[in-house]
Amino acid sequence: MSMLTIYLLRHGETAWNADNNRYCGRTDIALTPKGIGQAEEVRRQLEGIQFEKVYSSPLQRAYNTACIASGMEVVKDERLIEAHFGAWETKTKEEFISENETLWLDWMKDPATHRAGGTGETGAEIVERMDAFFNSLKQEFGDGNVMVVAHNGVNRLYLASKLGMPLKNYRQLVQQNSSITAFTLDEDGTLTLQLLNSKLR
Repeated sequence: MSMLTIYLLRHGETAWNADNNRYCGRTDIALTPKGIGQAEEVRRQLEGIQFEKVYSSPLQRAYNTACIASGMEVVKDERLIEAHFGAWETKTKEEFISENETLWLDWMKDPATHRAGGTGETGAEIVERMDAFFNSLKQEFGDGNVMVVAHNGVNRLYLASKLGMPLKNYRQLVQQNSSITAFTLDEDGTLTLQLLNSKLR
């Protein structure tokens, strides 16, 4: 049975991650010097692994992480972009909850059907585009290793869905900046989680 191994990274630290985890969403901000160092550390960790291809979100924080971590040409794919967070973009959780707590409570109760920040994406929409991306990889490669660099929100929602968790539990999966998460996809599309926030050496 053919097996594709995906090394799924969250981008390195940005100034907004450091600022009480301010929601970046689609806002295109750069890596901090610490974030660049995190990506360099991932490259050292993954040294010796041959990648068929490297993909990233089109946002610079993910693309630059992928370039540094892989040392390879990186293909941008719109399906990997961070969630559209609507009214929550550019704000911390404390700030937007004080503005409209109901939006947050609805999202926490059922992100599959509620729109993030009132006007953003639903969890189901995010999972659908992420699933389409990974299904296309499975069809293209079948076997081998592929690096994918995306974002905290979309990565966790996708993993929760593929592991059979209700989407409201996605926050129980932690994805640290520039840490290594790896999973396999078999011929049936079944995801088996191999590594979560790991250091290989």
